[in-house]
Amino acid sequence: MTLHPEPQAPALDYVGTLTVHIAEPIDVGPTPEGHRRIIPITGGTAAGPRLTGRVLAGGADFQTLHSRELTELEARYALETEDGAVISVDNAALRSGSPEAMGRLIRGEAVDPAEIYFRCAVRLRASAPAWDWVNRTLFVGTGERYPGSVLVHIFAMG
Repeated sequence: MTLHPEPQAPALDYVGTLTVHIAEPIDVGPTPEGHRRIIPITGGTAAGPRLTGRVLAGGADFQTLHSRELTELEARYALETEDGAVISVDNAALRSGSPEAMGRLIRGEAVDPAEIYFRCAVRLRASAPAWDWVNRTLFVGTGERYPGSVLVHIFAMG
């Protein structure tokens, strides 16, 4: 066995982009862990070279605002592929930026994605045999928040 002198970063393959439509936040308020919000997911689309379909209504993004600069997100929802398979999506993310940019974002205003660090670890699960590859693959992504929607660009780790 030959050891590499330096660790090799995994390759990333673009899978697709989820456009997730969202409703008005449900404000839980301050808790011991931070300020909590629940963002209902109302639908959306999936488009890309390896993932095409629609985001199903009924999921939610559970947010913890740790500070004016940092929000932790845990979104859970489902998508239906164009061949009819249903895939469960668990998306754990961190979103941070300046207090001003994050304030605009939380108020639902448009913010240039370059002003916000939005990275995620996406776990996909499926029962359909044609989609078993998602059960055995780790995914990472980048996100963009817009008024009324969130874009999640998903990459498979090679």
